[in-house]
Amino acid sequence: MEFTDFGNKLSSHSGILQLMDDIAKPLPRGIKAKPLGGGNPARVGEVEKAYRRELEKLLADGDSFENVIAHYDSPQGRVGFLRTVAEFFSSNYGWNITEDNVALTNGSQSAMFYLFNLFSGKANGRTKTILFPLMPEYIGYADQGIEEGTFCSVPSKCEYFEDHTFKYKLDTEGVSEYLSKHPEVGAMAVSRPTNPSGNVLTDSEIGKLAELAHSYSIPLIVDNAYGLPFPDIIFTEDAAPIWNEDIVLSMSLSKIGLPSIRTGIVIARKEIIKAVGNINAIAALATGSFGPVLADNLLGSGELTRLAKDVVRPFYKAKADRMEELIRKYFDGTDYYLHKIEGSIFCWIYLPSLSVSTLEFYAELMKDGVVTVPGEYFFFGSDEQKEGKPYPHEHYDKCLRLNYSGDDALIEEGVRIIAERYRQFSV
Repeated sequence: MEFTDFGNKLSSHSGILQLMDDIAKPLPRGIKAKPLGGGNPARVGEVEKAYRRELEKLLADGDSFENVIAHYDSPQGRVGFLRTVAEFFSSNYGWNITEDNVALTNGSQSAMFYLFNLFSGKANGRTKTILFPLMPEYIGYADQGIEEGTFCSVPSKCEYFEDHTFKYKLDTEGVSEYLSKHPEVGAMAVSRPTNPSGNVLTDSEIGKLAELAHSYSIPLIVDNAYGLPFPDIIFTEDAAPIWNEDIVLSMSLSKIGLPSIRTGIVIARKEIIKAVGNINAIAALATGSFGPVLADNLLGSGELTRLAKDVVRPFYKAKADRMEELIRKYFDGTDYYLHKIEGSIFCWIYLPSLSVSTLEFYAELMKDGVVTVPGEYFFFGSDEQKEGKPYPHEHYDKCLRLNYSGDDALIEEGVRIIAERYRQFSV
């Protein structure tokens, strides 16, 4: 038996595979997990109660439940929910969209896979690429290109502060210069908030990227899985929901209570939406129905965004503040920098004095049951090296992504152990 190049690429080891395996696989007997790794969101009771009410209504309404489970939706997604999404954004934000500008996918991971491969790979005798203008970026993107060598990136700038924090900055000039020299770029892509760092690109930065996208007749893909207006895990003020025909906006219901019911939402110009629906037909026949059914009334009534603003965001802000306090407490006296936590459910810590790579450090921490995500997986899309390392950024193998959404006691124990081991593995 022999796999194709495509088969080998998508079935080989990847960072996202390791991350998802770490979520589900038990540790050796006798070792208690301190799960600061994968992207499982927290359970938020008030949000879960809202979905339960919607399900109970469905079950009580004649054969509505049976109708949901007995029929495929359209390849573009459940028609009623497409209309609800379009009406919500049109009435609340003035976006000039209809249901023809909206498609659903089986999760935002699938949406990004579709979009990346719509705009990268062989086209009219040349190979098109996806440019990531703020690296490090999401681990789940790194291996999504069907063809090799179609992802490229611009390393972020970095600003350090005296309080042991730092922030990644968009290198606008560097992005502009790259685009001017590389006509093969077929699209740009960012996550907002940025996974892994929790950085939130400002409205101005998104505006500049959208202007560049317009100038070069390429789309700007914005992964809004943690963003506005739902789940609204953004703690900065200079960030509003943004869409125009130069932007492809990818959203999700995962971080507002439905991670296991894979529901991605794509808002884009009509020809892109039609392409996404066509891919759904080939890859999945149709999208799942339960996410749209449970969320439809909540979105249309404004309840979903109220929950996001009044419940979900304060919940995670309290978690983020506590995580920062723990890191300051346990890492005090060490050489560390914490990226300013501006959103998402993660923090990103830079350990300049680490004597081993974070891949090796991750393995050491696993012996203590502390599950993290090593930073190397978040740097991709460059053939350049720096100081002999595969990616030209000083943070390449000195950062960890930590999930702060879990049990408070286990998070504290995990942070304590990480700091203790850092002291042992410092130069």
